[in-house]
Amino acid sequence: MTENGRLDVALFGAGRIGTIHAGNLARHPHARLRYVVDVHAPAAEALAQKHGARTASVEQALSDPAIAAVVIGSSTDTHAELIQRAAAAGKAIFCEKPVDLALDRARACARAVKQAGVVCMIGFQRRFDPTFAALKQRLEAGEIGKPEVLVITSRDPAPPPAAYIASSGGVFKDMLIHDFDIFRWILGGEAVSVHATGGCPGLPEVAAAGDLSHTAVTLRTRDGALCQINTSRRAAYGYDQRFEVLGSNGLLQAGNVRPTEVVAWSDQAISSDKPEAFFLERYRAAYALEIEHFFDALVNGTPVRTTIEDGIKALELAELATRSWREGKALECAV
Repeated sequence: MTENGRLDVALFGAGRIGTIHAGNLARHPHARLRYVVDVHAPAAEALAQKHGARTASVEQALSDPAIAAVVIGSSTDTHAELIQRAAAAGKAIFCEKPVDLALDRARACARAVKQAGVVCMIGFQRRFDPTFAALKQRLEAGEIGKPEVLVITSRDPAPPPAAYIASSGGVFKDMLIHDFDIFRWILGGEAVSVHATGGCPGLPEVAAAGDLSHTAVTLRTRDGALCQINTSRRAAYGYDQRFEVLGSNGLLQAGNVRPTEVVAWSDQAISSDKPEAFFLERYRAAYALEIEHFFDALVNGTPVRTTIEDGIKALELAELATRSWREGKALECAV
């Protein structure tokens, strides 16, 4: 910890999400961004200069005893190695989802974290979204009784490039992993069965890349609660992120976030802003709140709410959904 009570942090990744995390770290009263690490030197240099940090190699950042924590926002294929190396160096870890695309490597990361005894938080930022979190609080307060059905809608505004899709691990691991985490968080239980299907209506380029553009997944918990997740890699009207919970005594809905809440009424129509453009805008507050929570854990010993075990559980569901789609049948979960 620095003389002014801040913890020195190394940030891995200077892309879109790294830039968001860098800004939140720079604004946090208990953090000091010391290093930015990225294979693309100009991006690392620009981000470091913006926030009064320095660039460094992985080795330099992890070997510096002043570094108390690392924030991993680099590409998915780097997560597992960085988690294990950071754990071995005794650094607290915040890592974007997923832990890895392969379950065996993700589980190896969990073992490394446990052996090192370091704090490790996985970036499932949707749990920190103010609207989603408010729904969860009201659900836990018993407002609608026992939850029976969860319906999640998750749609991107446009598909990513084919090169990204080909290396993403597939839509269930790349896109729906957040929705699988929401399922576990909101219903508070584990799935006993998963049935996934999908297609590429109107998006042959996604099919050519070996993936799905649209999916429908049904999960069932041990006590019979159901979850239906519908996703699309294309929504002409913007980034569509909402869900609803039907309970024994009512319904709770969490809707989209819009740039403004102004609604225009005329003799022709009633109109409002479209949903936010994409995830960086939609979850702006959530990204700041999850970093705040991470440092609360480091400074005050608060248990992290999104653990590496949560990352593995979501990855297990993504793996099972992928198999279900390929095999064309519902699959039972090992619980």
